Amino acid sequence: MTVEAALNYGKQLLEAAGIVECELDAWYLMEYVYKIDKSWYYLHSSEEMEYERFQEYELLLKKRGERVPLQYITGNQEFMGLNFKVNSHVLIPRQDTETLVEEAMKVLEPGMEVLDLCTGSGCVIISLLKYKDIIGTASDISKQALLIAKENAKNNQVKVNLIRSDLFQNITGRYDMITANPPYIPTEVIESLMPEVKNFEPVEALDGKEDGMYFFREIVQKSKGCLKSNGYLCLEIGHDQGGRAAFVMEENGYRNVKVVKDLAGNDRVVCGNLPAVK
Repeated sequence: MTVEAALNYGKQLLEAAGIVECELDAWYLMEYVYKIDKSWYYLHSSEEMEYERFQEYELLLKKRGERVPLQYITGNQEFMGLNFKVNSHVLIPRQDTETLVEEAMKVLEPGMEVLDLCTGSGCVIISLLKYKDIIGTASDISKQALLIAKENAKNNQVKVNLIRSDLFQNITGRYDMITANPPYIPTEVIESLMPEVKNFEPVEALDGKEDGMYFFREIVQKSKGCLKSNGYLCLEIGHDQGGRAAFVMEENGYRNVKVVKDLAGNDRVVCGNLPAVK
């Protein structure tokens, strides 16, 4: 079978399995297995594909057809122009979360100390450390997630202090900024999510309990004891949580609260700061 025929086979297999982006996913898996790029493909698509390579490709196609996320198959996801290792212990970094990083970067200054809660793969704090001259600490309740974050920090050549903690339980000191992408999906909504999400991504990183805002409220209420004077809080939220999130922050003494939309026009981030102590 030629390389081109194998790719077409992959598209057809994924299309039959109901994969929306069947053409793109078939290519990414081909790229991953064969270690090629588009330029190579256009020059060599008529060549025969080694049988062992095709067997490996077919195995990965079947995994994707079973709705295993592409990123868990390849073990990688790009975020903020950086490469992050991912597995089933961490959420797959999404473009929506880049909005959180971009908003945080607008107020960060050299030397500031940042705490990232619910860090998962570490994509938020590692991106901030890569692009801003700051001091970073990150925490997660999952030991396995922290191992992934540690590896991602090393691969992206940044230094971050990692702490295993249930939110603020093991956190000491005060920070100039706290960021987090906490679980924010209401429990009853989990079952309606795509199979790739509900069946494979860690439910503890998705489930925000009854109304999806349990962890948000916990962070807002307890963050005041871990922020410096005029400290910032920047949190990712669900697409329909902007109004409620802003109210909770203002109710807890935060000022200059704003809700920021992602590229799709959905509420995605809420930010605010504590009053400066005079």
